[in-house]
Amino acid sequence: MITKDDQVLNLLGLAMRAGKLVLGSDSTLTAIRGNKVQMAFFPSDGGQSQSKKFADKSNFYHVTLIQDYTKTQLTDAIGVNRSVFAIADRGFSRKIKQLISEKERN
Repeated sequence: MITKDDQVLNLLGLAMRAGKLVLGSDSTLTAIRGNKVQMAFFPSDGGQSQSKKFADKSNFYHVTLIQDYTKTQLTDAIGVNRSVFAIADRGFSRKIKQLISEKERN
């Protein structure tokens, strides 16, 4: 049985291959400020000050911030050593939001 988390992580890999991810802290913050992304990922085991910065920016610019996954899970999912990134594609963002809300319901 494939879990919702597995499905989300698989979708991140697809988004990466499709070239729809903005990688790294600075690029992600710039994309959030420029309203270029709908969803950002920050590792659950990331630094506290960075975590707060991303949470504040995401709230202010109405970007969904996902902090459900560890650095290792995120890195493995996209195949690059980056655990902070954003999705610059409405379709991927919508599908991931849907999976996460289904996960929270169950």
